[in-house]
Amino acid sequence: MPSYVITGASRGLGFEFLRQLSEDPAAVVIGLVRNKDATEKRVSSEIGRSNIHILHGDLEDYKSLKKAAEDTAKITGGSLDYLIANGAFISGKSGFLTFNDLADDPEGLEEDLLKSFKTNVVGNIHLFNYFLPLIRKGEAKKVISISTGIADYDLVRDIELDTSGAYTTSKAALNLAVVEYHAQFHNEGILFFSISPGVVATDGQNVATDNKSEKELENSQKMFGKFAKYAPHFKGPITPEESVKLVMKVIYNASLERGDGGSFVSHLGTRQWL
Repeated sequence: MPSYVITGASRGLGFEFLRQLSEDPAAVVIGLVRNKDATEKRVSSEIGRSNIHILHGDLEDYKSLKKAAEDTAKITGGSLDYLIANGAFISGKSGFLTFNDLADDPEGLEEDLLKSFKTNVVGNIHLFNYFLPLIRKGEAKKVISISTGIADYDLVRDIELDTSGAYTTSKAALNLAVVEYHAQFHNEGILFFSISPGVVATDGQNVATDNKSEKELENSQKMFGKFAKYAPHFKGPITPEESVKLVMKVIYNASLERGDGGSFVSHLGTRQWL
């Protein structure tokens, strides 16, 4: 009976993880969200499966993560197979802007950076710490950080990506934290690794154009142009359904024996990000 915890499960990829993983009636699927009541209503109306459990868990509130781990232990009997760290803060301020585009708004830039690091790095480190005792007792013993391909140093350098700095820098820092957890816990048979879900159109949004300023639109067009040169086959964002299917295939296939511990791969299981 596999057990899963997914953060950021109220929408987008997180909600799709709930939908797909709960298709196995033997699975125990636990979603951590900020708004428990609203998510439970959505799960009831759109999925309607009794093997889904929704708990309050906010990456900006470590006490809520501690309580979520305690509540998870009560549901699963004290163990956990898969922890999928999907939740993240993606700034609406910096979005498709560069660090220098925000030079005239130093307070806003600093706020963006601090919030990105508190949520995406510090919050996930607390998450790992609180759920580690459950992972130790699980069968699969897998901790997966959902990252982004544009946190890959080589990609950023090679195709000259310069936007979404607060988000990408915080994700790169989280990737390194994941490597450090691997260094400490691989001898216990625990697999920590990071995976990019690809470019995903979450909740029906067009990530290149929706709710963008003129400057952001200009930068996003440049970025997608660079993507096209990097991967001529790239036709645009994939759906959450497509992404989760690919991501779970990578997760199930990954192992310490294969050398996946501490790795950072794409939804294709490689370093090809698109």
